[in-house]
Amino acid sequence: MRSLLLSRRDLDFLLYEWLDVESLTKRERFAEHGRDTFDAALDLATDVATEHFATHRKISDSAEPTFDGETVTIPSEVKAALEVFAETGIVGAGMDSSVGGLQMPAVVAQACFAWFHAANVGTAAYPFLTIAAANLLRAHGTPEQIETWVTPMVEGRYFGTMCLSEPQAGSSLADVTTRAEPRDDGTHRLTGNKMWISGGEHDLSENIVHLVLAKIPGGPAGVKGISLFVVPRILENGERNDVALAGLNHKMGYRGTVNTLLNFGEGRSTPGGEPGAVGYLVGEPHRGLSYMFHMMNEARVGVGAGATALGYAGYLTALDYARTRPQGRLAGAKDPTSPQVPIIAHADVRRMLLAAKSYVEGALALNLYCGRLLDEETTGETDDDRSRANLLLEVLTPVAKSWPSQWCLAANDLAIQILGGYGYTREYDVEQLYRDNRLNAIHEGTHGIQGLDLLGRKVVMSGGAGLELLTTTIGETVARARGAGGESEELAGALDAAVARVGEVTAALWAAGDPAVTLANSSVYLEAVGHVVVAWMWVEQFLAADGHDGDFYDGKRAAARYFLRYELPKVGPQLDLLASLDRTTLDVRDEWF
Repeated sequence: MRSLLLSRRDLDFLLYEWLDVESLTKRERFAEHGRDTFDAALDLATDVATEHFATHRKISDSAEPTFDGETVTIPSEVKAALEVFAETGIVGAGMDSSVGGLQMPAVVAQACFAWFHAANVGTAAYPFLTIAAANLLRAHGTPEQIETWVTPMVEGRYFGTMCLSEPQAGSSLADVTTRAEPRDDGTHRLTGNKMWISGGEHDLSENIVHLVLAKIPGGPAGVKGISLFVVPRILENGERNDVALAGLNHKMGYRGTVNTLLNFGEGRSTPGGEPGAVGYLVGEPHRGLSYMFHMMNEARVGVGAGATALGYAGYLTALDYARTRPQGRLAGAKDPTSPQVPIIAHADVRRMLLAAKSYVEGALALNLYCGRLLDEETTGETDDDRSRANLLLEVLTPVAKSWPSQWCLAANDLAIQILGGYGYTREYDVEQLYRDNRLNAIHEGTHGIQGLDLLGRKVVMSGGAGLELLTTTIGETVARARGAGGESEELAGALDAAVARVGEVTAALWAAGDPAVTLANSSVYLEAVGHVVVAWMWVEQFLAADGHDGDFYDGKRAAARYFLRYELPKVGPQLDLLASLDRTTLDVRDEWF
């Protein structure tokens, strides 16, 4: 039976026929792996996600976590599923064997985890955050911190969180007020409040390892004065740390993920009789935000992958419905007593399905391409290879986060439309998938934040090297497509023209001489560049499908045509608007609303 979560055939195509992940096994880090171990991991992920995560998706949505003032209650199915997940070893799939990991390529680990996003994003959020927290500590923690906190995370006994936002600051991290007072024993005592903390309190694990941003008194103002701390719920001596749950946030989606307001140093528990939550400094003082970006960037790419998976599940559900739901007759049918046709026979339904297919399969290609870049960044053969992968991944991260969050949500919207009246009822999965996915446009930084990051930092970093590398890399694809001739050449021409226009407009924006004007419409820039990047992903897939026959490859070619002919042209007016240095959003006054 065809899965309604993801397409294993598509994953195999992307991993083996396009990205050639088998070639990675020639590198020392992955030498113990091969296609057999990759396939076994994907098979295991598929089975566990299908049998233990998808089966309680509606339960955890309708019976969201509750708090009675003392205890958080979560449906028992969530804990049972996470216990099975821990046994798979997927938490440490991409991590070093020294911490109990499997040392698989990041791209394969991401493909495995996509099944859990698609099956039940609310439950998957707990290990998702834990993996990112463990990776941060592996990169920046001491050997003792890694042994104490990371090893139990890999084993599935401890879960992790990231504690950035505060009620009065939101995304403006320069304005965080949580304090960390140093103590003679080398620890710090933290006091303050953190908001929107997913997985902040529960009984799903033995311990919760909070990674908390706070300011040490006397440090620089703003983000330069932020430090990072490990603040466990339970200390090594078994005492409860001074971390208190103030309340839960009730969301439209991701309802299975407990979302909390936490108070640090409230005084409910005072280890050693002294108020304040015990925290352990990670790395050097005042460099906490740079360390946290390790987790944030991983989470941003992961949020994009989660958005893709939810959109993909919506698309497959709508496709299955369209093939089995009889309704109406084809245009020109004369006999009203003739049998009704499945709605997939109607051209407009096929249009919606093709649009959704182009969004979700294009986004999945982008997700896995970023995973492949991460493997190049860490195991590339030369310093130049590793540096190139790092820079390209930096440039693509805001796109990889925001584009799927916008356009795979559009795929969920189309799924509801295809199901018609059934689509917006709670009995059908597409309604929940849409609600769950709507949060991803906000998770880990809104479109506005990602647009500022892309236009304000990434494309101009290192004297414009970021945009130049992106342009050059896409140009290599264009050259291959032109060399292939035929329809590939047509698609390459459209992509090449769009890339050239992006370069011209970026130069014009930064020549304006006024950062306010340059960045005023950065969200439009993000969307336009995102469409160009996904068009690139489709030309790549078109080339990978070249010479192959069959329905699967014909479907790839059709989706590529759709995206390059229907979607990419939308970029033109957006780039024209940007080039005009339009001031509408700058000049409008609040009194006019």
